[in-house]
Amino acid sequence: MAKKTEVTESRESRLFGVIPMWKSTTKTQRLTDESRTKNIPEQKSVIAVEAKSEAELQVTGTKGDVYTKEIIQRILDEGCLDMWPSSKYSDGVPAHTLSVNHLMTTYDLTKGEMPLITLRPIAVRYAIGELLWIYQDQSNNLDLLKEKYGITWWDEWDIGDRTIGAVYGETVRRHNLVQELLDDIKNNPDGRRHIINMWQVDDYKDKHGLKPCAYQTAWNVRHGKDGKDYLDMCLYQRSSDFMAAGCINQVQYLVFLHLVARHCGYIPGRFSWFVQNIQIYDRHVELAQELVARQPVACKPEIWLNPEKTNFYDFTVDDIKIKGYPRKTIAEKNPQMSFDIGHENVDTEGFSLEEFLSE
Repeated sequence: MAKKTEVTESRESRLFGVIPMWKSTTKTQRLTDESRTKNIPEQKSVIAVEAKSEAELQVTGTKGDVYTKEIIQRILDEGCLDMWPSSKYSDGVPAHTLSVNHLMTTYDLTKGEMPLITLRPIAVRYAIGELLWIYQDQSNNLDLLKEKYGITWWDEWDIGDRTIGAVYGETVRRHNLVQELLDDIKNNPDGRRHIINMWQVDDYKDKHGLKPCAYQTAWNVRHGKDGKDYLDMCLYQRSSDFMAAGCINQVQYLVFLHLVARHCGYIPGRFSWFVQNIQIYDRHVELAQELVARQPVACKPEIWLNPEKTNFYDFTVDDIKIKGYPRKTIAEKNPQMSFDIGHENVDTEGFSLEEFLSE
């Protein structure tokens, strides 16, 4: 029995340089206490962050900072190692991950809670541009994405005609998803069927690139006890490359909530993020450990929309800003990180995990 444990630990150690808590036989295999923050108790769940006061968040940074540290630590401690990954890095090596299932974050926007992090600087403008490309332009055209927003990271999913095929913006356009949502909220505000779902199986019969990760939003109007009407939204995501895009996806859809609320005449209320599987890639583990050890920057970022505009389709990137986010200060204290990205939909046939681990 002891021999089997040694083999298991050796394999994971070779991949990640850290043994998940549930596979470790010694305390020394885990991250040191110095790399943890005082505000991240070991045994509390991610949802426990909800109890933190505004005063505590001023010390620890944004609520997104607190969630980020706790989620990373949970993945490092409890994460499941995938044995046969569907992704490879650009050098052809299979991209393994540690992951956990079924995770949630939630933010009360009326209290200034925000998923934006200060543990590394976030390129907010590009994130907003990508959102508008999908839901406002309702496009799959890569040239439009590059020329209008300066974004090229979707190029690897080019199906050969400078589009990503029948996914994302093309699905939104085909099924008129945005306009139906806007009309439904306006005409039936108390309804419980305000949903955008980009997981349209019939669309996948056509040639397409990456299937949507963030695939569904559900919306509710809430009549507050304070006499004000709020719009709440849940984002459902099947998979999250947390180190590279976890924060970015949340910020994108928080902006989406603000835009729809403005169009429909409501106050942005609560935003929640539900993730089916959230992972850290093997080549991101050291960066994840560093991020946990970093200290956040005290700030209170908020989303600003051009007050002269109300129509969802009229907003441009320049009409949407994040105020109170000291990106330069953040970059100086917590420098940007570079992530080696695993590319999905690649062939792993012929790859031997046993051979790789024995090298």
